[in-house]
Amino acid sequence: MKRRRTAQEQVSALPAKTRSRLLRKDVLRLGASGLKSRPTRVVLSALGIAIGIAAMIAVVGISTSSQAKLNEQLSSLGTNMLTVGAGKSLFGDQSKLPETAAGQVSRIEGVEKTAWLAELEGIKSYRSRLIDSGQSGGITAAAVSDTLLDVTEASMKSGNWFNEATANYPTVVLGAKAAQRLGVVTPGTQVWIHDQLFTVLGVLDPVPLAPELDTMAMFSEHTAIETLGWEKNPTTIYERSSDESVDAIRALLPRAVNPENPEEVEVSRPSDALAAKNAADTAFTGLLVGLGSVALLVGGIGVANTMVISVLERRREIGLRRALGATRKHIRSQFLAEALLLSALGGVAGVGIGMVVITVFANANGWPVSVPPLVIIAGVAATIVIGAVAGLYPAIRAARTPPTAALAS
Repeated sequence: MKRRRTAQEQVSALPAKTRSRLLRKDVLRLGASGLKSRPTRVVLSALGIAIGIAAMIAVVGISTSSQAKLNEQLSSLGTNMLTVGAGKSLFGDQSKLPETAAGQVSRIEGVEKTAWLAELEGIKSYRSRLIDSGQSGGITAAAVSDTLLDVTEASMKSGNWFNEATANYPTVVLGAKAAQRLGVVTPGTQVWIHDQLFTVLGVLDPVPLAPELDTMAMFSEHTAIETLGWEKNPTTIYERSSDESVDAIRALLPRAVNPENPEEVEVSRPSDALAAKNAADTAFTGLLVGLGSVALLVGGIGVANTMVISVLERRREIGLRRALGATRKHIRSQFLAEALLLSALGGVAGVGIGMVVITVFANANGWPVSVPPLVIIAGVAATIVIGAVAGLYPAIRAARTPPTAALAS
């Protein structure tokens, strides 16, 4: 007796040109209609993807914006400034720079300009004579050369720098933090230093390449010698040269400053410290990107969960479509398209949220908004991959559902 062929076998026996085909636009339409039928669940699942992508893009964007700000800052301040300081002696004692150190540095071929400062020990600064002697606020007193502003690229927030007239009077210029700790708002205010009143001549803006100046009370050379007992030994020398000659001059500085003991001289480049800080920020950014990846993985699991439940809820629909001639490939394509659309929706939303966060954060800090296009492309691509992986099992499960079992459930 001849066995009757099943419907699936009859479809398979048809010529390729007469078999049922599902166009790509129909696959997308079916996928979109499946999502529209469960809007709340779709929004919540897409939100999981969006949070992960937004976190990753925001972290990377904030990091690149910070880097752009640093590059802009270094371009304006220059990377050609070197700082010379006293190091340790062979026995571990703090050494001193010779009185002639600044003059020796200025004689090196290629050095364009120099400045110096000398920290003054035992000089305390107070808002008034009524302040307790133990509350000096951690302000360092220092004698400075008149070229300090020019070499360090420092600027005055208010008031003036020393000139030939004011340098001979009891005047002081305060760093940004020093002024804040003393409660000085405007120039002309008098402060109590070394048992006498000094008039605040001016206040500096924060100095990125010489942050030590921010907490200093600075005095002219004349005042430091005549009033504060300075012995003319500098503690720090700043020099500028061309970018091309920085490395060569860096090698010459120790022996030029202290020919007898060049090993007791320390030379550094402040811009390297700023770059090192940015490198530390980049390492921290990597950690945050890892956390964002975990959030993205959780979002992918949410998509998979949504699609599995969708398959269980729509067994009758699957059975009816199979009975009407839909092949396993058609069912698999439909549910896979739903997963991809769901993930893509979350990815696009995540990119938008991430860009808003970057823009707000960068503007709040005065940074340029800088987001590599590759990051945005990678973010959307990651969501599509996650959607494909998360939707693959539910799609295969839906395609394997027997029509008779699905209609009977």
